[in-house]
Amino acid sequence: MTAPVLRLKHNAAARALRGHPWVFGNEVEVLAPAVHDGEAVECRDARGRFLGSGIYNSRSQIVWRRFSRDHAAFDEAFVRGALDRAIARRAALVAEAGDATARRLVWSESDDLPGLVVDQFGDVLVVQTQTLATERLLGAVLAVLNERLQPAEIIVRNDAPIRRLEGLPSEVRTFSGRPYEPRWVRIGGLEYWLDLQGGQKTGFYLDQTREHAKVARHAAGRRVLDCFCNQGSFALHAAKAGAVRVLGLDSSEEAIALARRDAERNGVMGVEFASANVFDYLATKDATLWDLIVLDPPPFARSRSALENALRGYKEINLRAMQRLVPGGVLATYSCSHHVTAEVFREVVADAAHDAKRKVQVLEFCHQPPDHPVLVTMPESEYLRGFILRVE
Repeated sequence: MTAPVLRLKHNAAARALRGHPWVFGNEVEVLAPAVHDGEAVECRDARGRFLGSGIYNSRSQIVWRRFSRDHAAFDEAFVRGALDRAIARRAALVAEAGDATARRLVWSESDDLPGLVVDQFGDVLVVQTQTLATERLLGAVLAVLNERLQPAEIIVRNDAPIRRLEGLPSEVRTFSGRPYEPRWVRIGGLEYWLDLQGGQKTGFYLDQTREHAKVARHAAGRRVLDCFCNQGSFALHAAKAGAVRVLGLDSSEEAIALARRDAERNGVMGVEFASANVFDYLATKDATLWDLIVLDPPPFARSRSALENALRGYKEINLRAMQRLVPGGVLATYSCSHHVTAEVFREVVADAAHDAKRKVQVLEFCHQPPDHPVLVTMPESEYLRGFILRVE
């Protein structure tokens, strides 16, 4: 059967015309038959100009995801080459990153493998596939990773809700077929108790590992409040760096229990953890002021329709945090919602500073690390942004 060709509508303001790797169903003249779901098809603009080869799925809102600007097949040979290139890119980052044991090895479209995410935790890899075409080649992906890196185990974490949009079932398994029990994993100089087979996402938020050390440089001799602390990474690094008091807050009792366990394992003293609603805590009339506050919340805007409420939430917590800082205190504030652009997040923080009547200066601009590469033509590949601020 001859592979179909997708053609953009004449009046479509498709982002693909400006280099974006996605095409939505309402941007094409005619959808290809469902029999081609999971296959590689080419896409052309309304004038017939070739835009690239991409994987197709009529069941998804994103019907086409480019993996090559050339005429190419999405097959085992392509996957092998793309994985080799992705691994080589991370190897080149080792000298700069200083840690080759915990990192992202594959980041979806940024590595020409739409829907594939691979994270490395020491000698264990965690793999997620989120597109039908990549799912069909999962066996090849696992074989190449096993051959190239020879890990002790590969965990397939195909339980992300986004898989439903591609018509894919939920599945969690290991390459060996044996259960992978939780254990201690060393990341950024600390050990964490991680459940890589059943924990959140791929087991740990690797995108913030550089920020932990960066914020800790401001912690010595200071009182530190770590909000939305999860397993307490910012808090633990701050305590190790010489903070005189550290308090980590999270609404999850399970996360707090893990944070306490991690603190004990690493011999980190002088750090407390408590289960609390961060918004409520920052709004209390408690007179405690802090020298350093970290705001690292979960994504408030998981969809564009949630953006308005999310921006109110971001402004509120930043305003309250600024009000709880001593003059000259430091605020490390982050957003991991890709719908919240850098410009919009800066405006939110500026509005919070205005309402708090505080003079706020940027000490550092923060972004996701280079092992989570950003495609300049794909804003969605950039999702983590933040500031380290001095609040006068």
